[in-house]
Amino acid sequence: MARIRIPSTVVILFVTVQTGFLLFMYARYSSFMPQPEEKPSQVHILILSSWRSGSSFVGQLFSQHPSVFYLMEPAWHVWVTMSQNSAKVLHMAVRDLVRSVFLCDMSVFDAYMPWKRNLSDLFQWAVSRALCSAPACDSFKRTDITSEIACKTLCGRYPFSKVEEACKTYRHVVIKEVRFFDLKVLYPLLTDPSLNLKIIHLVRDPRAVVKSREQSVKALARDNGIVLSTNGTKVEDSKYKVMQEVCRSHVQIYETATLKPPNFLRDRYLMIRFEDLVRDPLSEISEMYKFSDLNLTPRLKSWIYNITHGQGPGKKKEAFKITSRDAVSVSQAWRNVLPFQKVKKIQEVCKGAINMLGYQLVDSEKEQRDLTLDLVLPRRQNQFSWSFNPKH
Repeated sequence: MARIRIPSTVVILFVTVQTGFLLFMYARYSSFMPQPEEKPSQVHILILSSWRSGSSFVGQLFSQHPSVFYLMEPAWHVWVTMSQNSAKVLHMAVRDLVRSVFLCDMSVFDAYMPWKRNLSDLFQWAVSRALCSAPACDSFKRTDITSEIACKTLCGRYPFSKVEEACKTYRHVVIKEVRFFDLKVLYPLLTDPSLNLKIIHLVRDPRAVVKSREQSVKALARDNGIVLSTNGTKVEDSKYKVMQEVCRSHVQIYETATLKPPNFLRDRYLMIRFEDLVRDPLSEISEMYKFSDLNLTPRLKSWIYNITHGQGPGKKKEAFKITSRDAVSVSQAWRNVLPFQKVKKIQEVCKGAINMLGYQLVDSEKEQRDLTLDLVLPRRQNQFSWSFNPKH
């Protein structure tokens, strides 16, 4: 029988063509297959709250954690630079800045601070432990509990570029903001594949918020004007118009997150009450950390106990500082300080929020002053669950 000899070069060519064809078909087929979604390496947490709601305290609970890069209200720079606009108009600029910070891209501040900058040019930079320790500043270790005063003294002259450098070395990026009034504004961030965003929504009894705001009237006047769209005019909120908008925003945010929410909010929204936090801090903080994929360290436990078991409610000059106070007394101080007629007015403008958030209205001065009457109602299981459940 005659044998057909095929040259080796032909065989090699055939195998090469066949292999190429198979690789082409595999690549084409794979392009139609759903690809596994890769999560960003960092976890991003937005503490969403309003002025004088205890958000600075909650921010510190995250800032002092050695795995967290924290910034307090970076959108302050947006509002100061564009103060003639309304809060609604500024939502987009605030959201863009927050997204850039989450991604450790600090060039976004060029629009608001065009000059050559140091760390000290960033709003409330010294409350961030991450900016008081390496690589931002060499004066403290990452595991240290830092103080604002010591940080200002030792770290303020480091270059602004250290902010971005430090941010990129952390597993968690946490931002505290009081300048969002609508949860839907954050939908683009919640659906952004480059972010792994979770939201902690902090609320507080509006009557206690008003008592705290009265310690900071001048400091809040510009922000009040932006909330009320006064074209740059500063406002003292004597008629509680700002409080009315704040209460509306809390209701809007909570209802949007819990009444038929989109699927992308599953397990990514958590509402907490300041009053629950100060009554049982270690338990509540442990739950917040669990939600945020963080662990509570022994050093943090000790610091948290000390910071919540001070000797008094805090002084007026400490309105924006984290000092050791009797946190439970702070949360109830409004009941002894505010006149009942003022309380009635606050309850009128914020009645919906007070009811929804789980606080008890008072009908008389006697009820207000009676501290044996608990005005913080038990947290309903379906309303205040730590893990978001779309069925509720």
